[in-house]
Amino acid sequence: MALTQSITVEALPDLLKHDTKVKLAGVDVDGMLRGKLVSKKKFLSIAKEGFGFCSVIFGWDMHDRTYDKELKISNKENGYRDLIAVPDLNSFRRIPWEDNVPFFLVSFFDDDSKPLCADPRGLIKATVEKLEKKGCNAMAGAELEFFQFKLPSSSSSTTDSPAPSVASYLNDNPPHTLPPLTEGMFGYSITRPTLNKSYYHEVYDSCAKFKCDLEGWHTESGPGVYEAALEFGQISEMADRASLFKYVVRSVASGYGITPCFMAKPRHGLPGNSGHTHVSVVDKDGKNLFFREEKDENAKYPDIAHLSDLGRHFLAGILDGLPDVMPMLAPTINSYKRLVENFWAPVTVSWGLEHRAASVRLIAPPTSKPGATRFEVRVPGADANPYFVMAAILALGWRGVEKKLEIPIPPLGKGQDVGGSADKGARLARSLREATDKFMSKDSIAREVFGDDFVDHFGGSRENEIRLWDEAVTDWELKRYIETV
Repeated sequence: MALTQSITVEALPDLLKHDTKVKLAGVDVDGMLRGKLVSKKKFLSIAKEGFGFCSVIFGWDMHDRTYDKELKISNKENGYRDLIAVPDLNSFRRIPWEDNVPFFLVSFFDDDSKPLCADPRGLIKATVEKLEKKGCNAMAGAELEFFQFKLPSSSSSTTDSPAPSVASYLNDNPPHTLPPLTEGMFGYSITRPTLNKSYYHEVYDSCAKFKCDLEGWHTESGPGVYEAALEFGQISEMADRASLFKYVVRSVASGYGITPCFMAKPRHGLPGNSGHTHVSVVDKDGKNLFFREEKDENAKYPDIAHLSDLGRHFLAGILDGLPDVMPMLAPTINSYKRLVENFWAPVTVSWGLEHRAASVRLIAPPTSKPGATRFEVRVPGADANPYFVMAAILALGWRGVEKKLEIPIPPLGKGQDVGGSADKGARLARSLREATDKFMSKDSIAREVFGDDFVDHFGGSRENEIRLWDEAVTDWELKRYIETV
C-alpha cells in the first residue's frame, strides 16, 4: 500500500540477513493492532501466500470479549475459523524501541482469497481503487490529540520497565484521580514540553525512525494534552501511519510511566481529543484536482470561487452522506460526549471556508496556496479507526463526484455558530445508538458505498458496544441515586 518503496519476496533474505525474528500485525475494527512475533524462517515461508490467523479478532471486542450476538465472520458455528493474513511487504519498518526488529503489517482475506469485508486495510484499499480506475488517487493528513497521564510511584512494575501499571492503579482508584502529565491549559507552549523533554523528543525521533514522520508536535489546550500532525501523504499510507502512531506513543510512553489516552472525551468540562482528517484528490502526476485554475466570479457561494467542479461534487458527497457513516467517525459511547456544543466540536452537517467550527473546513485560495486545496473533516475523534475515517470520507466524496451531487446547504460565514440560525444543516447523531441505527438502516448511504457485509459486521460490533453500555452501572448513577431514591 505504501508508495515510497517496493519490496519483493525475492529481496527478503538479503533485507533480513542479520535478523532472527519478525513482528507482524493486522488491524481490527476498533483500530487495534493484533499480531505476533514469528521466526525469520516462518516469515520467509509465508511472505508470499500468507498464513492462518484466528478470525476471533473480528469476533470479539476491544477487551477480547466475544460478541453476544455472533457475527458472520467469526463465531462458534464456524469454529472461529482461520483467516489468511498476507504480509504487505511495502509496509516494512524496524521497531527502534525493540532493538530494530523488522515489522510488517498484514491484510486479511477469506479462505477464497477475497479481501475480508471488515479488514480496515482492505476497506481503504478498495476505496482507493475506485479512484485509480479513473486515473486519480487521494492524499491525506491526520491530526491526533491525546491526553497523557503519569501515575504516582508504585511497586507495580514489569521486568522491562519500572513504570507502574495503569490497570493495577485503576483497580484501586477511580479514573478521575489519574494525575495529568502536566497541569493547566497551555496550548502551543514551547516551555511545557521541557518538563518531560526526554519523552517528548523520543516520541518525535521514534516516529521518524518508524516511518511515521511528524510535521508538527506540540502541546494542546488541556492538562497533559499533546497534538501530533502526521506528515501529509497518500491516503492508504496515511491510514497506516495514523494507526502506527498510537503504537509508537504507547510504546515510548510506557518506559516513562506515562499513559497516553486517545478516547474522545477523557475529562468532563474540557475539550475532547480530535482526529481531524485532511483529504484531497490528485491525478496520476500528483496535481491537486480540487483547485480551480481560474477564479469563478459567478460561484453560487464566494467560499467555492477557487474550488473545482470535482471538488464541489466531492464536498457535496461528504455533506450528503455524513449522517449515515457516523459510527465510522465516532465509534464509541464516549465519542458523543465530545460532539457537543461549545467545545470546538462540530455537531451539524456544516461547512465553510476556513471555518473551524464546521464539520468540513474548506482550505483553499485565497487563504492557502493552490496545491494545498483540501477538505479538513473535523468530526472524527482520536478514538476512531483511521482506516475507517479515511475510507468513509473518500467513499462519500467520490460518490458525490460520480453522481455529480450539488452542495446541499450554504456555508457558515465567519462568526456564524454551528447550530445557530444560519446553520441549515441537520444535527448529527447525539449517541452511538442513534448513529448506528442510521448506519444500518436499509437505505443507508453506508450500505451503498461499502456493501451490506461490512455494514452488518461493523454495525453489529457497535450494537454490542451499546448493549454493554446499557448494562453498565456508572459512578454518576451511584453518586446521584445511592442515598436519594
